[in-house]
Parts: sequence; structure tokens; C-alpha cells
Amino acid sequence: MDILYLLIPLAILLLLVIAGFFFWSVKSGQMDDLEGPAYRILMDDDAAQIPDDARKPGNGNTDT
Repeated sequence: MDILYLLIPLAILLLLVIAGFFFWSVKSGQMDDLEGPAYRILMDDDAAQIPDDARKPGNGNTDT
């Protein structure tokens, strides 16, 4: 029974710390765009890494 005098204040303190971190993250904008990073992984940005002369037709490149 004496352990409850320790565990209840610790649980309340932990709840306040977690709520503080949550409200800080919402206020700082970390929860604004939850879907963007998931779609950004799927975007194909390989075209920016291909040199311009490799994209021109007739240079002997058979990849299409």
C-alpha cells in the first residue's frame, strides 16, 4: 500500500512530461504534414541525376 504513495505521483509526473512533449511538437509544427514524407519516398527523382546528353535521342543509348 505504501508503494502507491510513490507510484501515483510518478505516474502523474510522467503524464505531464509526455503531454508537454506532445504539445511542444504540435506547437512547433511537427504534426502539420503526416502524409507528405510517406509520399515523398515514392516520388521518382532519378531524372535529375541523369545527364542531359544521355537523354537526347540518337546518342547510341538503346534504353527507353
